[in-house]
Amino acid sequence: MIGVLVPANNEEDCIGACLASVAQAARAPALGGETVVTVVALDRCTDATADIVLSHSVLAVTVDAGNVGRARAAAAARLIGLGARWIACTDADSRVPADWLSSQLAYGCDAFCGMVTVADWLDYAPAVRRLFLRNHRGVGDHGHIHGANLGFCTRLYRHCGGFAPLAAHEDVALVAAFVEAGARIARKRTPTVVTSSRRRSRATGGFADYLRSLERYLEARAGERQGQPRGKHSGIQRQVP
Repeated sequence: MIGVLVPANNEEDCIGACLASVAQAARAPALGGETVVTVVALDRCTDATADIVLSHSVLAVTVDAGNVGRARAAAAARLIGLGARWIACTDADSRVPADWLSSQLAYGCDAFCGMVTVADWLDYAPAVRRLFLRNHRGVGDHGHIHGANLGFCTRLYRHCGGFAPLAAHEDVALVAAFVEAGARIARKRTPTVVTSSRRRSRATGGFADYLRSLERYLEARAGERQGQPRGKHSGIQRQVP
């Protein structure tokens, strides 16, 4: 059995499209009909997220943590209890491609670290988009870690102790444990997951915060070129993540 986990905190606007894309990936012919089970971790949801999840053929676990690491761990535990041999992770504001699961498995690795692209740049300036693409350009292996496009075998996950109860970067910590364990990690550019560029992050230090840090970096650079004193931008993160 293949498992898919999705943490969700008030995601009524996005979760439906996410789960529809996961369902399509679960029907990929290359999976040979293997069962795919999706578990959504409902973490302090007060909107219609739970109702939307119930309208899809997925399972849900409810957590009261306000913590993405704990949410992912709860969903992973449910999947492992159901017998999942491989667990793929994405985010509620993301959409996975049809070959998402089959391609992860085809790499024949212990873990998979994939890339993301942005669905809609909203009110971000074109320069922010260009900087993001510059930081994510290239071919072959990469050094990025995205919880919206991650996969691993259950054996490795259990060996490394699972997701840490972190409010952010729980995915980075898990992959670091994989590296320490000597796992075979496929760091590939495809399959690529499409995610949102929303400005309000569900987790401090998450992808939304990353995009805003790019914006602040460019604003600081623009201010320096105009000769503004450095102190005026003291609250701006100066280095590109």
